[in-house]
Amino acid sequence: MKVVIVGAGPSGLVTCKTFLEAANPDFPFEPIILEQEGDIGGTFRYRSYEYSNLVSSKQLTSFSDFRLPLSHPDHLTLQEYVKYLEDYASAFQLKRRIQLNCRVINIRRSSSGPGHIVSFVRRRFLRLGEQEWEETPETISADYVALCAGLHVTPAIPKVQGLEHILDSANHGDSEYPPSVFHSAEYKERSQLTGRRVMILGSGETGMDLAYEAVKAGAKQVVMCSRSGFLSFPKALNDFQIFGIKFESKTPVPIDTLITNLAETAYVHPWVAQSHVRWFISDFVIKRVLWLLTGTQAGCNQWIGELEQKRLGRAYVFLNKSHKAMPYLNRPYRHRKWYLEYLSRYVDPPEDSPPQTNFAIELAPFPTHFLKNGQAVFTPGNRKDYLRISQMDIRPDTVIFATGYTQCFNYLDKESSYPSPHDADVRNITRSGDENLAFIGYVRPGVGAIPPLAEMQAFFWVSLIKGQVKLPLSTPHYHLLTSEDARIKYGVDHSAYASTLANDIEAAPGLLELWWKYGVKVLLCYCFGAAFTPFYRLVGPFQVNSAVGIVRTELWETITRRGILGNIFMGLVPMIFYLTLNLGAYSLSFIWNSVGGLV
Repeated sequence: MKVVIVGAGPSGLVTCKTFLEAANPDFPFEPIILEQEGDIGGTFRYRSYEYSNLVSSKQLTSFSDFRLPLSHPDHLTLQEYVKYLEDYASAFQLKRRIQLNCRVINIRRSSSGPGHIVSFVRRRFLRLGEQEWEETPETISADYVALCAGLHVTPAIPKVQGLEHILDSANHGDSEYPPSVFHSAEYKERSQLTGRRVMILGSGETGMDLAYEAVKAGAKQVVMCSRSGFLSFPKALNDFQIFGIKFESKTPVPIDTLITNLAETAYVHPWVAQSHVRWFISDFVIKRVLWLLTGTQAGCNQWIGELEQKRLGRAYVFLNKSHKAMPYLNRPYRHRKWYLEYLSRYVDPPEDSPPQTNFAIELAPFPTHFLKNGQAVFTPGNRKDYLRISQMDIRPDTVIFATGYTQCFNYLDKESSYPSPHDADVRNITRSGDENLAFIGYVRPGVGAIPPLAEMQAFFWVSLIKGQVKLPLSTPHYHLLTSEDARIKYGVDHSAYASTLANDIEAAPGLLELWWKYGVKVLLCYCFGAAFTPFYRLVGPFQVNSAVGIVRTELWETITRRGILGNIFMGLVPMIFYLTLNLGAYSLSFIWNSVGGLV
């Protein structure tokens, strides 16, 4: 059974490994990976830049059975993560399955059966050391196709009227640098920003990173434009001061390891899941704690760029964990009474080098257009940033689109009526009746990471192919809430999605089962920990012996690192509350069923 996998990033690699390990005489899977670039790593290799880091922790991002040492820092540089992927491919002998420099140009349905015909172009050097290529068209017949090219491939560049005026050198007579307009995919190093007046369109994690990079590069001016705000949190919780006493942590806790499992992810009654009440309650509590500790509810020590209240919370947005630019953004806006500062204060993570004295990154709405003299005109409104920026003359000589990427599947034959990821009604992976083509890695978690979700998706898909998934599936309650005009509609809650897939493939462990097999330590780690993928390899069809050791050491360390108070307030208290909530729902549903109602 030939399985063609498009893309050799993390999603493609883990899908290949999953099929290799799932192969047996009844399902003799033969996976191969077609990668258009000259090496593996995808976005992490080819769309990275200097000083870039993962904002998801190693504990959550690493694959379930290939972990990093406990001594390794929690957050990897992109170069370190590419090395991790190379080591992963070597450890599981995946490299012989990867065909590099093979660009897929067409996938169509086979006329002789339920499979597919994959057409691609193979590139070869004509002469070593010279940039001369020979391209050869080839085809492969495949029983299954996995699309794993990733969300971050084709840049999304919105139209902005008058943008051509930025490129008119006459508008920047005092600048020694030629004007420039480009997408963030083309940014590689700080020298591209040195001495420039930089405008960044977009306030996601890449936009935040670029704003910070511009400051460190010595830019003359930095303006970051936001469509409708953002929700900022550091990737790891830093120190606090309460009544002048500083509470310091030698090893800050990664934010994505803090969501408890029991009763918030595992053992959630369908009524509670459907209502999303656990998300709204946690948002309510977090907002009040943030106000108490930092003086603002908009985000963690976030004084500008706030979302509208109806969209502020875990249920609606992708958490922005690139926090390095926030001190510069806050400077014009952070005003708090001295006695409140004494009562409580969040301490921003220390700089890697001294910041520019009093330099501020200006926040602004998106520009409606640019005048002929290169001046930006911004969307009017009552936002705090507009009231400030509208009084300034902003004429950037460098504009960077940090506007994300768009999904493009031009290689899917139109006459074959293939689905898109939006049509993948079976757990956002495949379409009913069309299960031999899958989208792996095309969901985006609000707080979490795509690679471990891709691993869970691969587990689900291979189980579905082998007939091991019980149908019909339960109603999904893991999608982030969106409006009709939302640009991104493939957001999921990481924990809820991973847990749902684990239940589908019967890999979600029972509490008594964990206690009986592995003891109290593993049971407590499962209850207090986040939705780490190794939890779903303790039992079930993908069980591996190494998972127990990972839970007892690396994942247990994420629990103990919180400290006693942290585990009480961020673990035990919410767990008891949600257990009570779910117990009430189970009791009501039992009564409802007893009187003949339908749940």
